[in-house]
Amino acid sequence: MSDLRRPWSTGPRRALLAGIGAAALLAGGFAVGPSAFGDAAPGKHPAAEIHKPSPVPDRIVLTPTDTPATSQRVTWRAEATAEWAQAEILEAPKALGQVAPPTGAVTNVKAMATTPVNTSLGYASTYHTAEFTNLKPNTRYTYRVGDGTNWSEWIDFTTAATGFQPFSFIYYGDAQNYIDTAVPRVFRQAFADRPQAKAIVNAGDLIDSANSEEQWGQWFKAGSFIDAQINNISIPGNHEYSGGLSTFWRPQFPYPDNGPGNPELKQTVYYVDYQGVRFIGLDSNLQSNATLMAAQTAWLEGLLANNPNKWTVVTFHHPVYSTASGRNNPIVRAQWGPLFEKYGVDLVLQGHDHTYGRGGTVASRKSVTVHDSTVYAVSVSGGKMYDVSGDNWTGNGADIMSSSQDTQLYQLIDVTGDTIRYEARYANGQHHDGVLIRKNDAGERTVNEIRTPENTVGEQVTVNKTAVEEKGRIKVNAYGYDPGEEVTVYLRSTKAGEGKKGVFIGYQEADELGRVEFSFQVPPSAKRGGTHVLRLDSANQHITSPIITITK
Repeated sequence: MSDLRRPWSTGPRRALLAGIGAAALLAGGFAVGPSAFGDAAPGKHPAAEIHKPSPVPDRIVLTPTDTPATSQRVTWRAEATAEWAQAEILEAPKALGQVAPPTGAVTNVKAMATTPVNTSLGYASTYHTAEFTNLKPNTRYTYRVGDGTNWSEWIDFTTAATGFQPFSFIYYGDAQNYIDTAVPRVFRQAFADRPQAKAIVNAGDLIDSANSEEQWGQWFKAGSFIDAQINNISIPGNHEYSGGLSTFWRPQFPYPDNGPGNPELKQTVYYVDYQGVRFIGLDSNLQSNATLMAAQTAWLEGLLANNPNKWTVVTFHHPVYSTASGRNNPIVRAQWGPLFEKYGVDLVLQGHDHTYGRGGTVASRKSVTVHDSTVYAVSVSGGKMYDVSGDNWTGNGADIMSSSQDTQLYQLIDVTGDTIRYEARYANGQHHDGVLIRKNDAGERTVNEIRTPENTVGEQVTVNKTAVEEKGRIKVNAYGYDPGEEVTVYLRSTKAGEGKKGVFIGYQEADELGRVEFSFQVPPSAKRGGTHVLRLDSANQHITSPIITITK
């Protein structure tokens, strides 16, 4: 009978009372910790124990080769000697576990590099890299890494296509701070939004202390399995330097050795051609070294001048146009900025300023919402924040089209044949801003703000003259349309009410870049001394011109 009175499991009386008491206090709206019952608070688990390596692989990360359609590098950490470090790969099967791969399906690959890194926690972290070669383009593979006995889980990745194929990638500004608390939710939300992404671009300052084993451990834990199945394209920020490049950098990130050739720039300055996009990584930490900057600049111009890809993305740490007060990088701006504009670089992805900013050059503005220059972006994914200032943009010939402070962001970038869609989102998944970059086969481009109810109305139509004689001709330009969108054109007297459309001028169709360009003759009804505006109506926009005065 006594057992029937106790549906819960029996245990120490004190633990039972503590559970009942805590439940009662929570039900009453109070939360009481264990100290209320006399227990000491738990001690902090030592970082040396949290991040200590074992024979079981961890910190698994994919890095691209210079032939991503037919080869792939993978790096991992484990207590294993060079003799035993290895990987296995096969074309992705329908099942594993009790379903053994067919005989001969699995290829064993010995590690090409094994590098121990002395750490601040009293032990060495040993990194191994294997390279899979002779792979099939656009094919899903399954791999694992280990020592022949202690293996990782099986992980999938897909090789690049040989030519252009649409794909998505993710871009992060500085993680750097609060890597173990605030950063993981950003990484996870970005992956949830683009699980099919083929690459992740990190614009430097992945961590705060260049040689901190604890922080590198936190960074890899934040990315978890994501880094093992999506290619990582990272460049170092100033916090990856401390008396030289982080000792962790090259063992963790064995990028293609296809940079300018200077030993100091090996695997920090490199490029990858991936499915119609040329990704170029630069090291902006070397601005005080004229030789290394000149080497990068010459190499960069060569890559831009001889680029078989339609799209170009450049990433480095210190912004061309800074978004934080008091920051300025005139050497970067003077040496690299003109090349980006000259050769039509599409995206420049940067960090360093712990704020968000995006814009283009003033000279390239076509309307309120459209320009045709390079898109310059500065972002932050970690929890350390600065105040926004647009002075560096406006003082150096650029517009800051969007900015934000005290926000963690990630950027989703979708590439198609004629469009790049760039969108910044907050850590909670909500939209912040974005643009559509359209480019035709001739290399002409428009950069269009993603539409909002506010930016699809108002004075956005430009005309070649605002004073015109009776029956004279006017040239008109308008932007921001979908390709092929039909636009109805009216000339309306300023004396007419807002609800009046005015005199019908004609229909126009937007071209492949969303432009409408035409000329028309002022109708006889527009008399001398009258003032008018052009109104362009379409499914997506209702925009007007400046006031046009009819002269003699």
